[in-house]
Amino acid sequence: MQNLFSNQEPQKRELKLPDAEVVFYESFFSEIESKKIFKALKENIDWQQNEIKLFGKIHLEPRLTAWYGTKAYAYSGIEMQPKDFTKEILQIKNRVEEATNLCFNSCLLNYYRDGKDSMGWHQDNEKELGKNPAIASVSFGQERPFQMKHIENRPLKKVDILLSNGSLLLMKGAMQHFWQHKIPKTTRIIDERINLTFRKIL
Repeated sequence: MQNLFSNQEPQKRELKLPDAEVVFYESFFSEIESKKIFKALKENIDWQQNEIKLFGKIHLEPRLTAWYGTKAYAYSGIEMQPKDFTKEILQIKNRVEEATNLCFNSCLLNYYRDGKDSMGWHQDNEKELGKNPAIASVSFGQERPFQMKHIENRPLKKVDILLSNGSLLLMKGAMQHFWQHKIPKTTRIIDERINLTFRKIL
């Protein structure tokens, strides 16, 4: 399989937030790379739609998901068994690890089909992730706002980051213990988006 990536050095900026270490790479992948990667992921990933229990009722998750890596993972009552990394995911993972000097062994993929697909307020603080987990979030396709709010410092304003096509958002430090984040719904007619969140399961 041909290499999907260029050798350009991505530009990064650090967000100054309390109780969090957040680094944003707006053009981690080029437009040409991102288009190829999106097509490969959409066609080759084993997507599924899980059921989730909210307020005593069973609902379908408002997006499609997939779990790849070396270990099982559970969140919100959903248990996901890992599939072997595809060549595309491995290439993306290697690129992310080289830029961040981190090592990941698992990846949660989310496929947002339209504006009605979303992710509610949550923290990635499951015990399997360990203390102060590092999570690298890569986005392809339609840009979507990523919203953050501090769970203790209520007067602190919400933070909005536009996750653009080909971007990388790195979350580290105590962020998952002090901040919640979400991808909100929108009534606008928008295109599809695929997101990969690389993490290390202990």
